Amino acid sequence: MYVRRSAAVLAATVVIGAAAPAVAADPTASTSPSQAFPAELYGDSDPTYDGVWRQSLALLAQDTVDVTPAKGAVDWLVGQQCANGAYAPYRADTGADCGAKTMIDTNNTAAAVQALAALGGHDAVADKAVSWLKSVQNKDGGWGYTPGGATDANSTSVVVGALAAAGEKPAEVVKGGKSPYDALLELALPCKGADAGAFAFQPDKKGGLAANADATAAGVVGALGKGLVVSAGKQSEPSCSDAGSATPERAAANGAAYLTKALAKDGHLKSALPGAEDQPDYGNTADAVVAVAAQSGASAAQKPLAWLEQNSSKWAVQSGPAAYAQLIFAAHATGADPRDFGGTDLVKQLNATGPAPQSAPNGSVTTSAKASDKQEDDDKGFGVWWFVGVCLVAGIGVGFLLSGRNKAKRS
Repeated sequence: MYVRRSAAVLAATVVIGAAAPAVAADPTASTSPSQAFPAELYGDSDPTYDGVWRQSLALLAQDTVDVTPAKGAVDWLVGQQCANGAYAPYRADTGADCGAKTMIDTNNTAAAVQALAALGGHDAVADKAVSWLKSVQNKDGGWGYTPGGATDANSTSVVVGALAAAGEKPAEVVKGGKSPYDALLELALPCKGADAGAFAFQPDKKGGLAANADATAAGVVGALGKGLVVSAGKQSEPSCSDAGSATPERAAANGAAYLTKALAKDGHLKSALPGAEDQPDYGNTADAVVAVAAQSGASAAQKPLAWLEQNSSKWAVQSGPAAYAQLIFAAHATGADPRDFGGTDLVKQLNATGPAPQSAPNGSVTTSAKASDKQEDDDKGFGVWWFVGVCLVAGIGVGFLLSGRNKAKRS
């Protein structure tokens, strides 16, 4: 999930003009062998761009499958918060104040809120983060990736999930007379043409809307008022309709219909990265499974779920903890067994990427607290590939792809 989120954030911020996160001068350079990352952090790859995100997803996924995370892992996430309540992707020195150059953002903040709200016991931290999110809400009711950045469907949706997780009513979180749902409705395409019912990431410079599958997956879940963790909705036939007034519920149904159609042929979505258009997008497919199941019921998502069970194992190994979490969310949304996901124990694999949990049912703790050196090498190689892809994406103007996609026990 985060691989695509990072790529999309950088692409979108370069093209559309929002403030871009700081990037290394040489993104393909390997991390110094002498550089040690915190033992409490999930994953072995450089956390500069995704530390808080992958930690939040890992903790949330563990909680979803009744694993009690290591206390140190939770404390690490709490300690990453800035004094104003926001989160940056990663702070190597949490003893230093978050200054003007600290690249805080809505997505990492919202993900942390969802994880901490689910785990419980950290209300003050979550409430402070929610207060910050409210303070940077745009006048159209939505959020961009960075404070003041143009509203996008993905950021708005992941914040909706954070609000709901913290006990807020998203419809009542209003700026300029607009709620997050108003912002999402502005990004929903009508039911006509090939892109009927989809969500756009953002309007283009002329105000036009272009369908984005990942923004659609996020938009569906956000319009339903849900977060990263969802349970299957009531079974319904996916359909797109512009009849009646525009409502978040209708937009969610329309978006699910778009995704269902896009998944019908192959059971998976394809990558939007230049040069990889014919390659499967595993993370986006997992997001789509969650969105379709949340709106139309588990049966509507069976074909892409089966595809993921058969094909996602290598991708998850390469991509690390956030990918395992994403697959666990897809399994949870459809009632599948994450401990036997196409023969893979996703829970055991996720636990292996971080500190040993305090408790884990069904023997889902590996003998090592971190993944193997081979997985670390694979992660770095994969990271180089997507970063090169990011640069290409930014050059041609492809938009953001995130998944945003609470617990609220567990709506």
